[in-house]
Amino acid sequence: MGLGHSHDHDHAHGHAHAPADFGRAFAIGVALNTAFVVIEAGAGFIYGSMALIADAGHNLSDVLSLLIAWGASVLTKRPPSSRFTYGLKSSSILAALANASLLLIALGAITVETVRRLFTPEAVEPGPIMIVAGIGIVINTATAMLFMRGRKGDLNIRGAYLHMVADAAVSAGVVIAGLLIYFTGFAWIDPVTSLVIVAIIGLGTWGLLKDSTKMALLAVPDDIDESAVRRHLAAQPGVSDVHDLHIWPMSTTETALTAHLVMPGSNPGDSFLHDIADTLHDKFGIEHATIQIEEDARACALHHDHVV
Repeated sequence: MGLGHSHDHDHAHGHAHAPADFGRAFAIGVALNTAFVVIEAGAGFIYGSMALIADAGHNLSDVLSLLIAWGASVLTKRPPSSRFTYGLKSSSILAALANASLLLIALGAITVETVRRLFTPEAVEPGPIMIVAGIGIVINTATAMLFMRGRKGDLNIRGAYLHMVADAAVSAGVVIAGLLIYFTGFAWIDPVTSLVIVAIIGLGTWGLLKDSTKMALLAVPDDIDESAVRRHLAAQPGVSDVHDLHIWPMSTTETALTAHLVMPGSNPGDSFLHDIADTLHDKFGIEHATIQIEEDARACALHHDHVV
């Protein structure tokens, strides 16, 4: 009873985790966006544009988000210790949750000021607004491209990518607002544009908050079907029952699994466990699999599904 296997990341099938080589992308993204926040906020105050100030506030939260995600990507590579036996891999989940919370705070502050401007519109200069927003399109698009290749494998990288893409779209919206103000002279277009920006960002933030919260609660990752994994394990030769199955995210890029397999009168040996770990990795993307073999399920205190 009780054989385990933890999949080795140096194995030929091991993943190259997304955060490992994004240090340069983070550094460039932080530098570009910090410079633009200063320019955009300054222009917003000088020319009286709440839309520019709103976008600058969001860009500032993006800079902080990039710094948090960058820090987490470094921490996830720290080796295990006697206290943190999985290392600090889950710091990437905390970073995603912190980024979502940070965005919500920024959105709240921007909304309050925007509503005030909506009821007391102030004159704005559309020309400079469009120029600054045009610069934003270029910077945000360039930053998004830095994270494009890693957006499917890591929630942090996906968050950074989506933030930059949204920022580029928002900047385009500010350019359009500037054009409308130029041709109509309606100052209320500026705060209305700011509210649209807040709504767009809010939708994206909700998705990030939902996904990061599920990860923090150790939910089965969305791209893994727990029932399919259970069927796969139950279908292994000699297996009569599967119980105490748990699948959870260790980080935003790695998934772990533990399970008890009942194999009456059988001692399958290490090769059986190695093969299961390999197939779980290749078929379901589960990097850390720990399997316990039992001959009699009734002797296991964790046999019932409601017992954890």
